[in-house]
Amino acid sequence: LSRRFAERKRCADPECSMLMCRGKATQDFKGPDCRFVNFKKGEAVYVYYKLIGKSTELWAGSVGSDFGYFPKDLLEINHNYSNEELELPT
Repeated sequence: LSRRFAERKRCADPECSMLMCRGKATQDFKGPDCRFVNFKKGEAVYVYYKLIGKSTELWAGSVGSDFGYFPKDLLEINHNYSNEELELPT
């Protein structure tokens, strides 16, 4: 994997500190390195930003006190906190 996954991201606010949405993990995930967040099926995952461009399959969020990237396809969204999305550089 390259050092930077994407050139741009979508966030709910300019600092990417507000939650965009919450979802439930549809299966277990163990990331390839420390940049990723691990989770078990059924755990709540909170999304802070979505990568766009060449790596649109990765989102960034938290599970408990852990933060990192994960494949967006492993999340079933069950609550949106914001409908606005700002496009920002990574």
